[in-house]
Amino acid sequence: MDKRKAIIEALMDLAARRSWHEIEITDIAKAANVSLSEFRDLFPSKGAVLGGLSRMIDKQVLEGTTEDLAGEPARERIFDVLMRRFDAMQPYKEALRRISQDLRYDPVSLAALNQVALNSQRFMLAAAGINTEGPLGTLKLQGAVLVYANTMRTWLDDDDPAQAKTMARLDRELRRGERIIEGAEDLRRLSAPLRAVGRAFMQGRRSSRSERRRAADDNGDAENPAAAI
Repeated sequence: MDKRKAIIEALMDLAARRSWHEIEITDIAKAANVSLSEFRDLFPSKGAVLGGLSRMIDKQVLEGTTEDLAGEPARERIFDVLMRRFDAMQPYKEALRRISQDLRYDPVSLAALNQVALNSQRFMLAAAGINTEGPLGTLKLQGAVLVYANTMRTWLDDDDPAQAKTMARLDRELRRGERIIEGAEDLRRLSAPLRAVGRAFMQGRRSSRSERRRAADDNGDAENPAAAI
């Protein structure tokens, strides 16, 4: 096992048995059989190890992605990718359950984890063939994070091997997200003429200001004898 993965596994093992706030980086280093210097070289903090776990899960999901569902609707493709992600996280479920409870009221940690989730979902949507560029890209990404976070709360309490509750919750969240994206796309299409008028108006104002500046400069040169030298 490489040292990066050893540190991740050590933290998850400790977090399954202890409160997040009780775990020190020295505890993790000792459990992973690495020095503090090696730990510092690989991860800048305990929270960064969670980011490492997220990237490790991303890699596992992406390596298992095929073109089998390429012809299916977008919702089905995203459903498949996210369920495979939950499957990959299964060995760490108890640790994630405890961490989720401990960080529920920690806004700084939650903000950092949201950024990790955004980066992760960018790749999950790409695996599902969903474009995240363009005007609605940010909305799709943050929407995917919310869908995943809401479903994860159900998954953490779903101990049924069939994960029926998790799948039902994910389906509901995806349908809700789909309606929001469709509404945003409709709004963008309807507002396109207004945006075009607004752009033309702003360009006209900028052009008018430029002409006034040039006129003022010309007048100033005419009144300044030094300008003719």
